[in-house]
Amino acid sequence: MNQRQENLFEQLAHYRSELLHFLEHVSEEEANIIPAGFYNNIRWNLGHLYLDQYLWIEALTKEKDAELNVFMKWFGFGTSPNHFDKETPTFEELKKYLARQPDQVKERYGERLAEEFPPIDMGMQTIEQVLLRTIFHEGLHFQAILTIHRFLN
Repeated sequence: MNQRQENLFEQLAHYRSELLHFLEHVSEEEANIIPAGFYNNIRWNLGHLYLDQYLWIEALTKEKDAELNVFMKWFGFGTSPNHFDKETPTFEELKKYLARQPDQVKERYGERLAEEFPPIDMGMQTIEQVLLRTIFHEGLHFQAILTIHRFLN
């Protein structure tokens, strides 16, 4: 792995730690409230972030992960907390998933960042390109989480 790729994983871990640090100030109750005018809650946003990173990698590599199918019904595009059931990960469980994810992605894909695949959306053809996109996406959802939290307080 070259220095640029190491920096990518440092950024991935850094931005995730910023999110997790903020979540230390969010209660389980707050994480489950959908404020008036919103479609989702903080908990949904967390599950969606976890899922999204793997979905884009899967879309590129075509390597299926059975766990994603379960997460899709709760956190996929177009879902909402109305799709949650007793099996849906809790706020605390989602924070643990998110905390482990940067290391898991690095371990599983770190040596494959430059491997080229047939291009998908926006011409992305490497895992490195996909991870850059997911960092941007994480920022969007972090802002949504901040906005929801502000409305709750």
